[in-house]
Amino acid sequence: MQLLDESTYHRQLLQTCGPALVLFSSQACGTCRQVERLLPASAPFGVALFKVDVQVASALARAFEVFHLPTLLLYLDGHYHARLDCEVTPTTLHAAIEHAVNQPAEEEP
Repeated sequence: MQLLDESTYHRQLLQTCGPALVLFSSQACGTCRQVERLLPASAPFGVALFKVDVQVASALARAFEVFHLPTLLLYLDGHYHARLDCEVTPTTLHAAIEHAVNQPAEEEP
């Protein structure tokens, strides 16, 4: 999972073709550490994975209105698409991504 911060976030995502998931998390959060371990095996093949450590990039967390950790954001071809609120298991995550992709893109917070 590639680490993003304020200086790399938008540039890196704009260079990413196809779907991408961004995990906003903190090493101080037990649930965040668990999701970070599960995400690579649960994400569909071909989905790029990124991580934002909110303790390092707190301005990004504020900009994206991340108030609860962990938070997953879905991007398509470098553009924000939706916030995903689901369990991080292969079946649930695949279904949440498929559902979000079939909906109109949401406005970036």
